[in-house]
Amino acid sequence: MKTTIRKAEAADCPQLLELVNELARYEKAPEAVTVTMEEFVDAGFGDTPVWEAFVAEVDGALVGMSLFYIRYSTWKGRRLYLEDIIVTENMRGKGIGKLLFEETLKLCRGRQYSGMVWQVLDWNEPAINFYKKYGASFDGGWMNVSLDGW
Repeated sequence: MKTTIRKAEAADCPQLLELVNELARYEKAPEAVTVTMEEFVDAGFGDTPVWEAFVAEVDGALVGMSLFYIRYSTWKGRRLYLEDIIVTENMRGKGIGKLLFEETLKLCRGRQYSGMVWQVLDWNEPAINFYKKYGASFDGGWMNVSLDGW
C-alpha cells in the first residue's frame, strides 16, 4: 500500500465533497451538508480562496483529506484552524489520518503560526484518543455558537 500526501487541487473537489458527506453520515447529520459544489470549488480555488487542503491517496485513489484555513486570535495571532480531517471508513486505522495530521502540523509550524486549533465531538473516542497522543489540550469551557439561514 503506497500512501501519498499532497496539496489538494480543484479537480479533487468532487471526491473531497464525497468525503465531507461521509463524515456527515458518520456524525449522524447527513442533511447538514448544504454547500454546493460551485461554492466549495470557488472557496478553495477561486479568486479569493479561504481554505486549503491536503489529500491522501493510496495506490492513486483519494482516501482522505485535511482541510484547514487561517484564523486570527487577538490573544495568540495567526493560528491554523483544522476544519476537517477525514479518512474514508474502509481505510481508517492504517495511519493515513496520522500522515494527514502531521503534514498539516508541519505546514502550520513552517508558516510560524502560533498554533493549531480544531473541534472534536465529545463522543468521538477514536479521534479524542488520537489527538491525546499529540498532547492536545481539550477546552470544555467554550460552547459552539453560530448563526445560519439568511
